[in-house]
Amino acid sequence: MSSHVAQGEFVVKLLPLAMENQPEGGKLARMSLDKTISGDLVAVTTGQMLSAGTGMEGSAGYVAIEHVEGSLLGRKGSFVLQHSGTLCRGEPRLHIAVVPDSGTGELVGLAGTFNIAIADGKHRYEFAFTLP
Repeated sequence: MSSHVAQGEFVVKLLPLAMENQPEGGKLARMSLDKTISGDLVAVTTGQMLSAGTGMEGSAGYVAIEHVEGSLLGRKGSFVLQHSGTLCRGEPRLHIAVVPDSGTGELVGLAGTFNIAIADGKHRYEFAFTLP
């Protein structure tokens, strides 16, 4: 296995989707999740996100599944990212990982974590990963 770190930027597009079985006064939401990624990973993604707001300002949670298709440091293929995030009174916690054995093409065997930073209105990523 060889370890790598990929870096770059992405543009994200979120659009609301219908949410079935919404409880009365509920703060649940479902969104489409699409990204265009540049840098060491050149890819497009499609996915869906579920989120829950609360009565407390700055507290929420979300989960998402995202299919990524493109080229990672010149290796072509696809893989799936699984997101789990919370915001506790303004304090974010986020974990995004490659779903095991989801890599295809030249990305078979891919494993890793995808970290996001937002600064100056731009989304940046650092993707620590291993490949056979």
